Amino acid sequence: MAKLINLPALMILDVQKGFDDPYWGKRNNPQAEENMASLQAEWRKRKGTIIYSKHLSILPKSPLHHTNKEGTEFKDVIRPNPDEPVFTKQVNSAFIGTELETYLSEQQIKTVVITGLSTQHCVSTTTRMSGNLGYQTYLVSDAIAAFEITDHKGKTHSADMIQELELAMLQKEFATILTTDDIINQLDQL
Repeated sequence: MAKLINLPALMILDVQKGFDDPYWGKRNNPQAEENMASLQAEWRKRKGTIIYSKHLSILPKSPLHHTNKEGTEFKDVIRPNPDEPVFTKQVNSAFIGTELETYLSEQQIKTVVITGLSTQHCVSTTTRMSGNLGYQTYLVSDAIAAFEITDHKGKTHSADMIQELELAMLQKEFATILTTDDIINQLDQL
């Protein structure tokens, strides 16, 4: 099957084993990786571009610290193929300190579909930058996951609330929010 010229690039952000560590707190959307894998399979079937980011933290206590070989490994369910590009980064945005923007330009990719971990960190930051850089950006609401957080006043906010608020802030201004089924059913029209 020939590569579809207008097929958006699928971006899978930071789906690493270190996100299974209790360090992050409670998480929502336990089916996120399964949905990412469904999208990954659909893109591979269509010979589409799949792009990965890998977070190599410089924070010593992070489960994603660059010296933590196991924590920085991709989860088995979403492991990249050798011919699929992986951009390593040390900050939240997959665009900062990487060649991602250059790669998208060279490949003439103008539309991206974003999935990954975690919603309030790398997913949100990359989605915002993608929209600001002019890419047609789609964010897959059930192929991302958030973690609970405690704010500056000591109040804990649930992972579901964080997810809901992040999606509300990103909708329209930075991205179009869709589900995995929406994306797969509309792929030929994106």
